[in-house]
Amino acid sequence: MPGFLSPFTSYTLHVQLLMGVFNFSKPCLPENKLDDDSVFWSDENPHLHTYTTTWYVAGGFALFAIVVSIFTVLQHCIAYTNRKEQRQILRILYLPPIYAILSFVSYRWFLDYTYFELAKSIYEAITITAFMFLLLEYDAANIPTSNEFAIKVKMPLMSCFRNKPTRAYFVHTVKWFVLQYAILSPLCSIIGIICEWKDVYCQTAGFNPRYASIWISIINSISVSIALYGLAVFYFATKAELENRRPLSKFLCIKLIVFIGFVQGIVFKILQGKVIHETEYLTEINVSNGLNSLLYCIEMALFSILFWWAYPSREYRTPGAEWYGAFVALFDSINPTDVILGMISSIGFLFGSASKNKGRGYGHLAGDSVDYNHKQKVYPQQTHELEGGSVPPSYNPSTQNLMQMENPYQNRGV
Repeated sequence: MPGFLSPFTSYTLHVQLLMGVFNFSKPCLPENKLDDDSVFWSDENPHLHTYTTTWYVAGGFALFAIVVSIFTVLQHCIAYTNRKEQRQILRILYLPPIYAILSFVSYRWFLDYTYFELAKSIYEAITITAFMFLLLEYDAANIPTSNEFAIKVKMPLMSCFRNKPTRAYFVHTVKWFVLQYAILSPLCSIIGIICEWKDVYCQTAGFNPRYASIWISIINSISVSIALYGLAVFYFATKAELENRRPLSKFLCIKLIVFIGFVQGIVFKILQGKVIHETEYLTEINVSNGLNSLLYCIEMALFSILFWWAYPSREYRTPGAEWYGAFVALFDSINPTDVILGMISSIGFLFGSASKNKGRGYGHLAGDSVDYNHKQKVYPQQTHELEGGSVPPSYNPSTQNLMQMENPYQNRGV
């Protein structure tokens, strides 16, 4: 063999080995044996009693998760005194019941399992986004100053944007670490649903690049990793200021659901063909999907209790505070206006399309504008008279350091 071909031969052998491990040419095998699940749930199935019993078990745990979650949501609706924070909390509290319902119906209608799983990804993105906005609402005024950022934000990816980020730059950048997932995940799920409908999604094809499953999985995995990393960056930069709000326990509730789902999927895929075997009516994938759905229903019952503990309503039961009403609470939780405005605000800041003289320092804070050029907070015109002077109604000494905020349009380095 000519010497100049040896590197090419070595490269070819490595590619063949890689293809042998990951099986890039694996064909798309049928995920289901049946075209209609009515046969499976009929008396013709000798194992009908077993499957029916486990379905009832899944339904019982799912119902428990729903009841506990409704109780927690109603507690916040009764004590709905902080719209900016509690609207995000309500969105987060919807996660266990939504996952429980989708897991329960995916167990019953197992032929459409992929559609329900893709729907879960959409609400997972909504939950992570809501948690990011909740952290920003908790203590936006106490985010460390730019000098502290030089010490606190020495983490990968953040320093790629700017070595010494200003406070406003840090907030908007971290927001987009999370917001990109809020955009990509629903988009990937919608594309996945269309591909599944057109029979080109194909989870059974493994790493075969001819099908959409591998590409959507890769994009989703990278996107959610960046989003969770952004949350971690924000937490480590502000954990001292947010300590009294228990952000770690709140974050772990969401993170554990994502992590457990990821691990379960890998474990059941490994067990296929070894411990999990096909039956007369079910493929190995059907069996593993059913076990995954059953475990999700059980886990969501436990997580509903954990969410009730991590997101209590008692801190909002302030005597004399204005109560906005349960209907307003539920409407706010499904109204995405605040997220859309936050996206627009961050786009305007990071890409320079906002006004050069004014910008919304925190796009999630509706009604508050910050005049960076004058380095002072611009309040609504309504004021209260106090000792012969005027004091803004929202004035709070703890937010005084907002007046020291730098102009984000100076030395942005972008």
